[in-house]
Amino acid sequence: MVKVEEVRDAAYADDRESDYTTDEDEEAYETESVSSVDSEEIRIEDETMLDRFYALKDIVAPSTRSKVVANWERTAQWVKTGSVWAGNAVWVITTSALLVGLPLALAMEDEARIVQQEKELQMQQSGQQSLLGAPPQQPQGVVPPGF
Repeated sequence: MVKVEEVRDAAYADDRESDYTTDEDEEAYETESVSSVDSEEIRIEDETMLDRFYALKDIVAPSTRSKVVANWERTAQWVKTGSVWAGNAVWVITTSALLVGLPLALAMEDEARIVQQEKELQMQQSGQQSLLGAPPQQPQGVVPPGF
């Protein structure tokens, strides 16, 4: 265990000495610990993890701290730049998809709807002809057998 003692300077010995102090007072003064002088003690339960982490900065040398801070700032700048680039890329891709892809999808849907309507119209015509007893019409461009 570490014992804290006050070492008095010889130059100030005359200023501090008094006719009213006894040897017992000086012994009590010398053995008094630093923590008992402090009237407001810090309770360990009241410390947060951030306080404890901040107190560890004195353990690391200043040159090492500056290197760590420089590396941290450089990494943060790279992350910031990368996120800006990624955000711009996502914006370009999304905008291109909306400007090119949406009209293309709508045009393909319209084309599919038109093809479906033509098939329904042909089915209606073939159904009417079969009800009337007429022979089904050959599609155009198809040569009947026997020619």
